[in-house]
Amino acid sequence: MPFRSGAVPGPASLDGGRGGLAGRGKRGYDRPMSAIEWIATALGLVCVALGARRSVWTFPTAIGSVTLFGWVVWRQRLYSDAALQLFFAAANLYGWANWRRSRARAGEVLVTRAAAGDWWAWGAAAIVATALWGGAMARWTDAAYPWWDAGTAVVSMVAQVWMARRRLENWWLWVAVDVALIPLYLVKHLPLFAALYAIYLALSVWGLVDWRRAVRPMGPAVA
Repeated sequence: MPFRSGAVPGPASLDGGRGGLAGRGKRGYDRPMSAIEWIATALGLVCVALGARRSVWTFPTAIGSVTLFGWVVWRQRLYSDAALQLFFAAANLYGWANWRRSRARAGEVLVTRAAAGDWWAWGAAAIVATALWGGAMARWTDAAYPWWDAGTAVVSMVAQVWMARRRLENWWLWVAVDVALIPLYLVKHLPLFAALYAIYLALSVWGLVDWRRAVRPMGPAVA
């Protein structure tokens, strides 16, 4: 999916496959979106819809989105955001290969559930990463909401990995990210961004409902 958080110019920098609308910094909002940003945003929306349908094409679409946004943020010298786009591109490549294997073996993309150990391990890692990331932004940057920003970015990264591994619960994480980002954008007087994330929220709920119907009822989760 495209990345949905970070400090990016214009609606640039989504989450993981959600392409690139993570821009919460102070730079870039006074300029119109470029054609590349519009294309990347459109690809981000398409890739979420494809993910909800369990289409393998969600991943090449997401890779196209994060690649375009990565180029935009690199040009704006937002190097940490560019690095995040590299992470999401790699995670989408991994997910693409994993879903293709599942479809080759079972004839479809199988949905699995996260084990209790997954929640504990990934939850602990997310808390530590959020503390380090948020603390660094609070200390060394002028970020308006460093902990909010860091938390949504970290959870987005976990959600992307879980989607790549076909875990049903990835959609719960995306829902949580979207619910957290909508009021943040409203507080920052960015109603169009809030509206975009409302669309993401609706798509995430759709994905959750659709994947619940397809979840494997028994057997251990397989990466």
